[in-house]
Amino acid sequence: MLELRNIDTYYGNIQALHQIDLTVEAGEIITLIGANGAGKSTTLMSISGISPPRSGEIIFKGKPIHELPANKIVTLGISQVPEGRHIFPELTVAENLDMGAFLRNDKRGIADDLEYLYDLFPILRKRRNQPGGNLSGGEQQMLAISRALMAHPQLLLLDEPSMGLAPLVTKQIFEIIEKINREQNTTIFLVEQNANLALQIAHRGYVLENGRITMHDQADKLLANKDVQKAYLGI
Repeated sequence: MLELRNIDTYYGNIQALHQIDLTVEAGEIITLIGANGAGKSTTLMSISGISPPRSGEIIFKGKPIHELPANKIVTLGISQVPEGRHIFPELTVAENLDMGAFLRNDKRGIADDLEYLYDLFPILRKRRNQPGGNLSGGEQQMLAISRALMAHPQLLLLDEPSMGLAPLVTKQIFEIIEKINREQNTTIFLVEQNANLALQIAHRGYVLENGRITMHDQADKLLANKDVQKAYLGI
């Protein structure tokens, strides 16, 4: 579904990503793990067009997208849930979800997706008329994921969904990520500092260090890898 070929991304004169090569197959959960500042978020922003690469190619479903603007990339079927959630705090929950479907015109499909998400996150149905800024951190993360899903993506990019959340809420979020992948057949690219949780739900994983991919394997094999355990799992 997605392929990054020799991606170099810069912030001004500072190179953040160095010749990144990775693939995502349809139906997978892929995770990218690494320390703070490794370039994980930059990788997602390169894919979504927010921080376009300076060189290399990004191929989505057989077509290059690395020169397209972010709004066009969304219409092709890629949605991103940014680090820190970035919901619209003054808009209600329902209005935030409407914004997620802004580029769609299939009213029946939008209504069906909205009901599915309210069933997936019952608290959002209960609070649909409340401003997003009044929600707890976990509820805002649920809203951010739901807003992205309202675009009906084939590929969902998740950036640090556990950040700032209590362990029980994090567990719930990760269970729902698995459910979305399983029930909606949504392919998921997960960036996460909690490497243990990420590798437990992923099919495959990549390790990013200083802007370079240093390791790639099946998720269970990375969980058992002594170098990964020492560097990222606290074992």
